[in-house]
Amino acid sequence: MYAKLLNNLETLKLEKVRSYLPNYLDLIAKKNISFTDALYHLTEKEIEFQNERASKIQIEVSGFPFVKDCHEFDFAYQPSVNKAQILDLCSLRFMENAENILFFGPSGVGKSHLAIAIGIAAARARQITYFISCHDLIQQLNKAHSENRLEVRLKHFAKYKLLIIDEIGYLPVDKQGANLFFQLIAKRYEKNSTIITTNQVFGKWAEVFSDATLANAILDRLLHHSHIVKITGPSYRLKDVAASLTDE
Repeated sequence: MYAKLLNNLETLKLEKVRSYLPNYLDLIAKKNISFTDALYHLTEKEIEFQNERASKIQIEVSGFPFVKDCHEFDFAYQPSVNKAQILDLCSLRFMENAENILFFGPSGVGKSHLAIAIGIAAARARQITYFISCHDLIQQLNKAHSENRLEVRLKHFAKYKLLIIDEIGYLPVDKQGANLFFQLIAKRYEKNSTIITTNQVFGKWAEVFSDATLANAILDRLLHHSHIVKITGPSYRLKDVAASLTDE
């Protein structure tokens, strides 16, 4: 009967219960644990295991270029960043009201690191999350537009509970790309949260998107329920170079 039980657990894909069962049966006998308590503890282990596995899968499919956590950010090196604010954002409270986050600052100061750290927290909480550069996003929308499947692609990107769009302003966007980008932001507006990283002040977005009207419409929807995090200070890349020179 024990072998049949193990087979049933394997068939039901209760992997953690199956692995814990042999030792747990001995524990039940020694400590006189009730059947209900034993079943509860075993199922708790299984739920914990399945949640961890689902979180890992969600992180893997979210498109992150690397995995970073909030606690890995060097707040001492970038004192312009409010640590309490970032930790609050990592709690994902902002997602409850479909609020946005805009990280603004020069290249290399940690904008992408913080955006990814919040995204990792969301993925671990099993919120469907996706990371993409602004350039790649515009390219995908343009391709979908040329193939007459724009609406499908817009719905694809609109579905994510958290969409992280990295590096707005590093490359110019033509008017068609700006229009497609606006359509996506409009679809997400007040429904799901978006995180933006940019090296351009908002006053220059008209130049980035080649059209002042579209740029203002995009900003209007992004800034209306948003947290703006301005980062000033030295580049992390320069810090790494300086550290390597010191080590030598």
